[in-house]
Amino acid sequence: MRESEAPSLRRLLLGYELSFFLLVLVTGAVGAAAAYFWQQTSTETLRLTRLQDAAQEIHTLAYRQLQEVGLARLRADPAAETVYSGYYTGIQSRFNGLRQNSASRAEDYAIQHYQEAYSQLQAELNGIFEDAHLLNRLVRSRQLDPQYEQSLVQGLDTRFRNLSGLLKQSLAWQQSRIHLWTRYAPVALTVSVLLALSLIWRSRRRLKTGFVVPMQHLTQDTARLADGAPAVRVAGDGVSEVTELAQGINDMASELAASRDALVESERQAALGALVPVVAHNIRNPLAGIRANAQLMQYAESPEESEQTARDIIESVDRLERWVSALVSYLHPLQPRLAPLRAVELLEAVLTLLKPRLHEKLVTVTLFPRDDSLRVAVDRDLMEQALYGLLNNAVEASPSGASLRLGVEGGAGEVKLTLEDEAGGIPFMPRPSDLSPGPTTKRFGTGLGIPIAFKVAKAHGWELGFEVVDNKGTRVTLTAPALEGSQ
Repeated sequence: MRESEAPSLRRLLLGYELSFFLLVLVTGAVGAAAAYFWQQTSTETLRLTRLQDAAQEIHTLAYRQLQEVGLARLRADPAAETVYSGYYTGIQSRFNGLRQNSASRAEDYAIQHYQEAYSQLQAELNGIFEDAHLLNRLVRSRQLDPQYEQSLVQGLDTRFRNLSGLLKQSLAWQQSRIHLWTRYAPVALTVSVLLALSLIWRSRRRLKTGFVVPMQHLTQDTARLADGAPAVRVAGDGVSEVTELAQGINDMASELAASRDALVESERQAALGALVPVVAHNIRNPLAGIRANAQLMQYAESPEESEQTARDIIESVDRLERWVSALVSYLHPLQPRLAPLRAVELLEAVLTLLKPRLHEKLVTVTLFPRDDSLRVAVDRDLMEQALYGLLNNAVEASPSGASLRLGVEGGAGEVKLTLEDEAGGIPFMPRPSDLSPGPTTKRFGTGLGIPIAFKVAKAHGWELGFEVVDNKGTRVTLTAPALEGSQ
């Protein structure tokens, strides 16, 4: 993928966020639509049911009014007119309720016709109440002609059936809508959710292939480059940010490789003056020992003795070679850049770097005592290198399955960082004023880990001390001034 065609990380993240938003939007929209639909249909069904019940009540009350009021009048009941007025008021109230709950022109017309039919019935009943003689004739007519009452309310029945039929038709249509929604809503919801999930999967896959995997390759290549692998080119695939980062690392590696030889030569010349007296001091005694061993070889009493003397000479020569090589980097001046930092973070960072080695040798680490509130002014990079050298020495010297104890504690305005191993005790007692490398148990070691730690501690104004604990191990102590605010 060319850099101009590589999408940006912001674009991938935006797509990923939009996919999640779409999933929420789709499910929310479907849920809201379902809730709205059920609310609307429930409300409409309830309204139609109320209309139907009110129409039925009007029809029933009209029949009861016709029967009861007529009988009361026939018996010359003084309360007949009161009963008549009560029925009329109740029926008119229900008609008002019908008109208020009406939601269509067809319903308005049906209710109006229904009320007109009732008004016609009322007109006939009013005439009966106005003429008592007519009432007697009505009673006799009903007794003689059973169809009279039916003809009297025939118009009301017709209008009632028309209104009821209209309401039943509307209810049936609502039921068909509910049935249709119940049938297809789960399918629509499933399809929408699957669509949103597919978009999320696609955006997640693009994020993984465009950023996660390229970053893993970038980390691996950078680690190989840091380990000194020759001709390593950091992969530049993925999003534009990763591509730019890889290109920057490659450019930096190329520049460092181009200037490395010149820089080493320049530093070698600058350090030569200080290096000569140290080298002379360090090699004087070993050279004397080599000379003595060489002379003893002339008087060796057995081949084994000669072989052992030769091995001692070779070992001394190899040690001198390693000392000379390490002193070049050791003699560079240090200029710490101090910044406040929690002391425990120094140990945690070094433990992280040494985690593979600790795992390889099955060494367990205990960080106690531990005071997370203690802070110091430190150049983190320099001090981590010094601590790395000290801790690495302890790990290398420790047997498999051993334990290391680290600690951070304070008191009297000071912070103490301690390291205690089980490697049998340090074979010599280091001195901060001595530039000489100490003995080393590592096959390719130089013994400069401790002197470099002294140099870094001195540059910070800290104190570095060593002591043997019960002939079982060595305790290393770094003492630093505590910053204000530390407990």
